[in-house]
Amino acid sequence: MTDKTFQIAVLPGDGIGIEVMEAAIEVLDRLVARMGGFQLAYEHHRAGAELYRETGTDLPDSVWKACEEADAILFGAMGLPDVRYPDGTEIAPQLRLRLDLDLYAGVRPVRALPGTRLPLADPRAAEIDFVLVREQSEGWFYGRYHPDVGPRSTRDEAYDIGRITRAGSVRLFDFAFRLAEKRRARSPKKGRVTCVDKANVHRSLALFHQVFWDCAKGHAHIASDHCYVDAMSLNLIRKPWEYDVLATENQFGDILSDLGAALIGGMGMAPSGDVGDAHGLFQPAHGTAPDIAGKGLANPTAMILSAAMMLDWLGERHGLPQCVEAAALLEHAVDRAFASGRIVTPEFGGKDGTAAVTRAVLETLGTR
Repeated sequence: MTDKTFQIAVLPGDGIGIEVMEAAIEVLDRLVARMGGFQLAYEHHRAGAELYRETGTDLPDSVWKACEEADAILFGAMGLPDVRYPDGTEIAPQLRLRLDLDLYAGVRPVRALPGTRLPLADPRAAEIDFVLVREQSEGWFYGRYHPDVGPRSTRDEAYDIGRITRAGSVRLFDFAFRLAEKRRARSPKKGRVTCVDKANVHRSLALFHQVFWDCAKGHAHIASDHCYVDAMSLNLIRKPWEYDVLATENQFGDILSDLGAALIGGMGMAPSGDVGDAHGLFQPAHGTAPDIAGKGLANPTAMILSAAMMLDWLGERHGLPQCVEAAALLEHAVDRAFASGRIVTPEFGGKDGTAAVTRAVLETLGTR
């Protein structure tokens, strides 16, 4: 029987995106060779701020088309502080991909890795394991996606238009409840969805809030509750180990995902996936860090774990258990690499950079 081959569009991007992508591809190649049952065919493309500086285009139409036709997109990091669009905002072609490919669910796992020195002193911090599910098609990003909607900004005042719809909220919450059900199947301690909003102030989020409870009725076997975003900011410092799946609006999810990354050591430990009904894009949550680019200091953990998320998504989508198993094996290899104490990255006060982390993960992949 011929192995299934997945076409992967690879967009390394700018700064450390290029370095961590190289690390992830090296680990994926070793993993695929070990597993069997599927293959990954990479097609590399340039996109991002450096390309925009050179050509005036950050995402060529040919690259967009390749992303649309790929089985999955593996995305590095894009943007540079000194390269901006004419309106002053940073280069962010991933926003166009989210909109055009309808990647409405931003999946941001926050999980403490064994052996890491976490910022919270409480021993329960080692139990941190929750997922932020961020609605990405509307919310307070709607005006960025649709700049012609709403009043015109001037030199003296500017407007950002937010939008919440019932349809957009329903599909987000259904996604969150399905994810919670999947997590409960893996661990009896899991299986709860918390809606995070500001329904006591904003009319749009009052609708978001109501739709959540409407959806919860259809998923009564999964526990559900609610928390305002300001209270959640406090709770994620006081008791983050108590949460499972957090479903929230676009802007709130953007902010809370960085807070979550800080709980587990930093952005270099935070993977992510942008998922729709037909497409999936997987990238580290961190930026391009031009101050350390080319120095070998970048932590590739988030990129490697994002690659594991890609494998899990491909396996679930195509009914290929070997791919799901490979994702779990890769995640476990990262856990073992850190739990061994052999590597300590700069986030945790150490000096182990890209090569050291990659080597440690490869070594754990080579053992049972």
